[in-house]
Amino acid sequence: MKDQRVEKVADVLVDYSMQVKENDLVVIRGPYVAEPLMLALYERCLKRGAQPMLRASLPEAPSYFYRFAQKHQLEYVSEPDRWITENADVVFSIISDTNTRQLSKVNPEKQVTAARARRPLMERSMERAAAGEYRWNVTLFPTEAHAMDAEMSLSEFEDFYYAACMVHADDPIGEWRKMAERHQRLVEWITGRNEIHIEGEGTDLLLEVGGRTFIPASGRENFPDGEIFTGPREDKTRGHVTFSYPAIYGGQVVEGVRLEFESGRVVDARAAKNEAFLIKKLDTDPGARVLGELGIGTNYGIEEFSGEILMDEKIGGTVHLAVGAAYPETGGENKSAVHWDMVCDLRRGGRISVDGDRLMEDGKLLV
Repeated sequence: MKDQRVEKVADVLVDYSMQVKENDLVVIRGPYVAEPLMLALYERCLKRGAQPMLRASLPEAPSYFYRFAQKHQLEYVSEPDRWITENADVVFSIISDTNTRQLSKVNPEKQVTAARARRPLMERSMERAAAGEYRWNVTLFPTEAHAMDAEMSLSEFEDFYYAACMVHADDPIGEWRKMAERHQRLVEWITGRNEIHIEGEGTDLLLEVGGRTFIPASGRENFPDGEIFTGPREDKTRGHVTFSYPAIYGGQVVEGVRLEFESGRVVDARAAKNEAFLIKKLDTDPGARVLGELGIGTNYGIEEFSGEILMDEKIGGTVHLAVGAAYPETGGENKSAVHWDMVCDLRRGGRISVDGDRLMEDGKLLV
């Protein structure tokens, strides 16, 4: 029997998030374990007259790739991937792992080599999205692996995940539109201001956002969603930040991350666990030591760390910073093969001030 929560997620993604229309070229990609959601999306796209393509993958294939690929294979970018980057109208990407740690022993240099080769695709996707030529969405289909990361049973994790998606509501799309209205008020309040001061345990960081655009993230590109974000000015970040939760990238877990900034660049990076991987990623290219994103989490339906950044960066009362590539629509100019989000919890004694006015105190929005 179909899980009606999956069907409701598909309704929201197709009709609200991506607004799929007739003759849209739609790519639906994800591991085969996400079959229920992939098929639900496929069915709805067909009914709306779009041209959907399914690209199912094998969950363990990435570990084989990084284990056996030679240098010329790491650097190879397939023509179908290039074609999709240039031609797709909509891409749904589904996270659904059977083992979220399968890449934990991979040589970081191999990941860096592959990321550098694919950097032009990432930059082109961002350019097309900023120009309104391309819509993308990243979502998740619950598995035992994600449940174990969140220290929950699969049933508990499913309840947690679908509650964050608000599909339990009588009108889920209406709830996401209400979030969009709240975000718009936040964006209006912060627009035209400049200096953002983030304070918390082990954190005293100043950023500048003058002239940049705050984007309200209300269920379009990510699902579930809940943040406002921008690209900080590249040469103005100063101070230090200590991240509350493990920072996870490409299957590698880095704990106790502390970054120090001067004139916009990371000048000192430390971690309690896997520090060597952190340094390797920061040395991917010149842009990897510069902030590409500042995001403020606003989804108070997500209350606890799950180990999946799609949800963790949305936790209401947190702030997340991404080293690496900026989203062009924010006005951010930083370019990198890396975009790595890290989360700082402000719910116990933290605060955010903007030009001296308090925006958040102890995780509560004051606007």
